[in-house]
Amino acid sequence: MKQSLRDLAALVARLGVGGIFFANGWAKLEDGLKITGAKFLEQGAPAPGAWATVTMLAELIGGALLIAGLAVSITGLILFAEALAVFLVAPPLNPISLNELILLGAASLLLAVVGAGRVSVDHMVVIRRRESQAADEFAADTEADRVIAALKEPEEKPAEPAPAPAQKTEEAPSSSEDTAPHPKPRTTAKEPGNGEEVTTAPGDTLVAGRKKPAPRNRRPSTD
Repeated sequence: MKQSLRDLAALVARLGVGGIFFANGWAKLEDGLKITGAKFLEQGAPAPGAWATVTMLAELIGGALLIAGLAVSITGLILFAEALAVFLVAPPLNPISLNELILLGAASLLLAVVGAGRVSVDHMVVIRRRESQAADEFAADTEADRVIAALKEPEEKPAEPAPAPAQKTEEAPSSSEDTAPHPKPRTTAKEPGNGEEVTTAPGDTLVAGRKKPAPRNRRPSTD
């Protein structure tokens, strides 16, 4: 709320002060440099023609800039310097004009210090400038990050775990494999003592030079 009131007050002051300066400059322009120079000559100004030209341009251009709110700080200082110079070198003979000159100079200095407010060309230009600078800084930071990321060495990829050894599984007998029972192989050994060769099967035992006969299944006795 306070900022809005300040902006409104700055706008009213700019329009009032700038409007009076512009009107004075326009009056000098309509009167012409000769008549304006003659007035400055009456006020005791040296080189009245130069004073007429400088004050006319300063009031026309400065008043327009104040109304628009453009370069208010610099414009206010220029108009204050112009009013101070006229007051010191060629003060107006009319007291009302003299008072007007003093008020205009003070108001110009105040606007130069306070600023134009947010309702002004200055504010819009400053905002756009700041937004443009922020966008440029953001783009520069993004580009720098991209370059830094490109210069960094790529991180080593984690080593892949070695594949687990395949567990051996018992292979099922293929259909072509022969699984039919076969007779046990027989071996030939020499019988101790007489040197005779005896053919034995796995599980047979030689007893006292003789092959132990295979056990016979006995029939169970029935009562």
